[in-house]
Amino acid sequence: MTSPTLSGATFDPSAHETEVLEWRAWRIEQLKMPSGYLNQIGLYWLEPGVYSFGSAASNDIVISADTSPEIGIFTVGPDGVSMTVRPGVAVHSGGERVREMIIPADTTGQDVMVSHGSLAWTVVEREGRYAIRLRDFEHPFVKSFGPLPYFDIDPSLRVQATLRRYTEPRIVSVDTVIEGLGYHPESPGIVEFEIAGKTYGLEAYASGDQLFYVFGDQTNRDATYGAGRFLYSTLPGEDGLTVLDFNKSYSPPCAFNDYSTCPVATPRNRLPIRIEAGEKFDMSFHYSPEH
Repeated sequence: MTSPTLSGATFDPSAHETEVLEWRAWRIEQLKMPSGYLNQIGLYWLEPGVYSFGSAASNDIVISADTSPEIGIFTVGPDGVSMTVRPGVAVHSGGERVREMIIPADTTGQDVMVSHGSLAWTVVEREGRYAIRLRDFEHPFVKSFGPLPYFDIDPSLRVQATLRRYTEPRIVSVDTVIEGLGYHPESPGIVEFEIAGKTYGLEAYASGDQLFYVFGDQTNRDATYGAGRFLYSTLPGEDGLTVLDFNKSYSPPCAFNDYSTCPVATPRNRLPIRIEAGEKFDMSFHYSPEH
């Protein structure tokens, strides 16, 4: 059985299966990258002030027993987070050894990572709050990870959808896994689609040249991550049409560690059906210090 695509071509189940399998391979590559989610080992929220960091227990931020006892200090001010490194300690950024620097937050669009041995850190900013996110490039969890569990590929859960635009785009409020921390994306409207002859809708969030969805469904109870899953689609054209391929829905970063700031599915975006497609959740793939 064939179904039309947005281009008007016929749907090829074999080509679709290949596409999804290639996406799955890309997915695990992304997770295992140095900037992926699997090597995150700490998230330290900072108030304005000065914080020492290193492996010694006397530090404000104790990061690893395998690093220098005193690496340096972070200073948090109105302009963000700056770092001063202790004399004689090797810390690098952008391939160069650094002594003092302001570390731009992830929200600036600058991809700045600072490293010391196998450890690296970045600054994240959420609603005016700053945190240090710590990574370990030699984390054994990365090497042992995978393969990810998935539902069988289901072509019927690749659905054509229509964006019903709001009169004006809205800034919406979405909870995150961090209590008191919100996520406030812009939404152009509701994307409507049919599954098994019934119409459903998800509020879409603008994300560059794509639409982003955080959705929940009845599989969150027993097979997928409880806070919901993520999914992207292409931006619709003038006809408002796009495609939601739930076979490419996936678990958020917080499914893999306790150091992420993931949005969770809103009540509006929790579907009253089971979406048995895409990535499943296995608690053995979640890292915590006791893992």
